[in-house]
Amino acid sequence: MADTDESTVAGVPSRAEIVATLTAPDAMFAMEERIIRGIPTRIYSSAPADLRAVLDLAGLHGDKDFLVYEDERWTFAEFRRAAAAIGHTLIERFDIQPGDRVAIAMRNLPEWIIAFWAGIAAGAIVVPLNAWWVGEELAYGLDDSGTKVVFVDEERRDRIAPHLASIPGLAAMIVTSEEPDPSGGRRIPAGGLLEREGLPPLPVVPFTDVLGTPADDVALPAVEIDADADATIFYTSGTTGRPKGAVGTHRNAVTNLMNLFFVSTAGSMRRTPEQAAASPGGQNCNLLSVPLFHATGCLAILVTNTAAGGKLVMMHHFDPARALELIEREQVTMFGGVPAMVMQVLDCPDFADRDTSSIQTVSYGGAPAPPDLVRRIKEHFPTGAPSNGYGLTETSAMTTMNSGDDYVAKPTSVGPPAPVVDVAVVPEEWDGPEPPVLEPDPDRIGELWIKGPNVVRGYWNKPEATAAAFTNGWLHSGDVARIDEEGFVHIVDRAKDMIIRGGENVYCVEVEAALHTHPAVADCAVIGVPHPVLSEEVGAVIVLRPGHEVEGDELARHVREHLAGFNVPTRYWFRSEELPRNPAGKILKRELRTELLGDQPVI
Repeated sequence: MADTDESTVAGVPSRAEIVATLTAPDAMFAMEERIIRGIPTRIYSSAPADLRAVLDLAGLHGDKDFLVYEDERWTFAEFRRAAAAIGHTLIERFDIQPGDRVAIAMRNLPEWIIAFWAGIAAGAIVVPLNAWWVGEELAYGLDDSGTKVVFVDEERRDRIAPHLASIPGLAAMIVTSEEPDPSGGRRIPAGGLLEREGLPPLPVVPFTDVLGTPADDVALPAVEIDADADATIFYTSGTTGRPKGAVGTHRNAVTNLMNLFFVSTAGSMRRTPEQAAASPGGQNCNLLSVPLFHATGCLAILVTNTAAGGKLVMMHHFDPARALELIEREQVTMFGGVPAMVMQVLDCPDFADRDTSSIQTVSYGGAPAPPDLVRRIKEHFPTGAPSNGYGLTETSAMTTMNSGDDYVAKPTSVGPPAPVVDVAVVPEEWDGPEPPVLEPDPDRIGELWIKGPNVVRGYWNKPEATAAAFTNGWLHSGDVARIDEEGFVHIVDRAKDMIIRGGENVYCVEVEAALHTHPAVADCAVIGVPHPVLSEEVGAVIVLRPGHEVEGDELARHVREHLAGFNVPTRYWFRSEELPRNPAGKILKRELRTELLGDQPVI
């Protein structure tokens, strides 16, 4: 294999040279060691102190467009005033104190972004909840996190309302609407009280009432925040039991910001003069096509653009034709999401009729990417640099990134780790708290462990799950990988019983638990089925109870009552014999999948 680090264009520095330059003492990405929760950790010396410092940076961008949603536009100045004003309201009207939880349960709307930064401004821990969750799941997240105030849209309000009795700690709900008003703008939802059995009625307040009319000179609330204070709780489903809240600190979030700035800076230094000349300059513009309730949408896209002065163009829902329309209208420079979204845009019949020349970066992750996607991106976006990264909720988004010429040379890799991140491939039989010291071996395959200031401190109120996944600062990712001779990570398999459907993690045990509650199901196994766009779809193998009959449609309706729609199986196999198991009783999923699907790889 060619050495991508050294086989560079004449006059363009190698990746190793750029890393050395950017991380040198007194350079922008200089590093130092800090003891964090008793663990020696490499950090960026010049990283912002906390997320409030990032919000302060937004004020520097003044009257530039920041948020575009349908016919609405918010400048940076308007956005920052709104976030600061609501931050004060959270403290003064709703008694939010540092460390209290403020949740967000809505689709991608400007109010989502304002609510996030208002919570940060108030010193709260912000809890983004999956907007696709059903009411039971949303109620669990609110109760488990101990949320005091939740920002919702009307659809999520209606899902949560029947479950209010199970959320005794919830003190208020702030609601917005996505429906247009005939007179212009969007309709203002009604406020009032929601009854809840055995508890006082819950106050429901329109978002516009909480916002009011911010003063031009409104400052952020005077709140002291430590870099290692908790900032976010992102819920990630687990292979056992209920979803777990990954607790991210301010340092975790600003480290991810610095990691992405590093990748961008390094990429610009490796551009040829011709590539640099093709760059239009000016304000970057990102088409937001992924949910903000994911770490990628929030920490990798929202936080980065808030700091860097980029414009965020929001979509009511992802549609490839609409995406192309917005790329042309708003002169979008960056778009991506999961590979499925990129492929849908490339395959859209409208592609040839739209001006996409503004695109400079096509970035994606969250699901396996077909190697041929790199070629297709270069073909359709001649000035666009493709990139593919790897990260987890537990790593505050980015861990590794493969971009530009490196990605073209190694399309099956997710790239090298960021400078402050350590990665190791750990043999299956290893049971130590830190990776063993082994000679480098590009053919060694094992579980990928990750350490760095981007790794979250653990799971909210789940000490056993935290102890199992985090040891001496190392996260046990659950993914099987190898690290090649240049330090590039290659994801080989997933150790977790998990399906990635269009970028959403589907944990098989949750779907199996829902299926098991159906009276006709005696046993079941959920497996991933290859899909050309989504990467995988959800399949279920069912053993029925004697004397019972049921169709797949009925089982799909049953699962949908308990779990978000992306978890619902779309393929069903019914069998009369028992499912194959090992002596410990564990279902042999690979054997079952091979029996049903042959050797089809996951795309």
